[in-house]
Amino acid sequence: MPNYSRTLLPLSGVVLLGLGLIAFSTSNTYANQKQSTALSRTDVAAAPLYGFRLPDIDGRPIDLKTFEGKVLLIVNTASMCGNTPQYAGLQEIYERYQEQGFEVLAFPANDFGQQEPGTNQEIKGFCYTKYSVSFPLFSKISVVGKDKHPLYRYLTEQSAFPGRVTWNFQKYLVDRSGNVIGKYDPGMNPLSPAILTDVERALAAS
Repeated sequence: MPNYSRTLLPLSGVVLLGLGLIAFSTSNTYANQKQSTALSRTDVAAAPLYGFRLPDIDGRPIDLKTFEGKVLLIVNTASMCGNTPQYAGLQEIYERYQEQGFEVLAFPANDFGQQEPGTNQEIKGFCYTKYSVSFPLFSKISVVGKDKHPLYRYLTEQSAFPGRVTWNFQKYLVDRSGNVIGKYDPGMNPLSPAILTDVERALAAS
């Protein structure tokens, strides 16, 4: 299991990072053109976070633009993992900050230890019955490997926090403008002081 740690991009650094990326892109026109030929317009590597559309746990398409202006905690989840009790913490942090514009987005994935083998309806029943979750649950996806969903291709390859997802319940913090400003290891409890502090700071920055 990974060490419990977090990575946080200071909010002031988001602007500097954006300016740096603009400068970088102007000096790498050929590389960018070459990349665009390999990626479709629907590929998230070439699109902002709010450009993604994914089915919820019931199969209804949800545009992430729906959450524009909110602080998000994006988590890949599993029902049979040692970290599964974190669902309780995710529900608590959601209830604590929801009225301030905070959302938890959960993406079940069966990538690690075959710990999410069920159907979407089985996952929904488990989460609702055992943990009474009320935050958005999405249909099962893959977050690693050749079948990695474009959203996670963006998070792990194109965001400010590149690097593969290492286990169930890895977390990404997104500010109200859609910038990824923090990443937290799978073992870190959603109610840890580090996460709570970062969420509160992101909410206050609006």
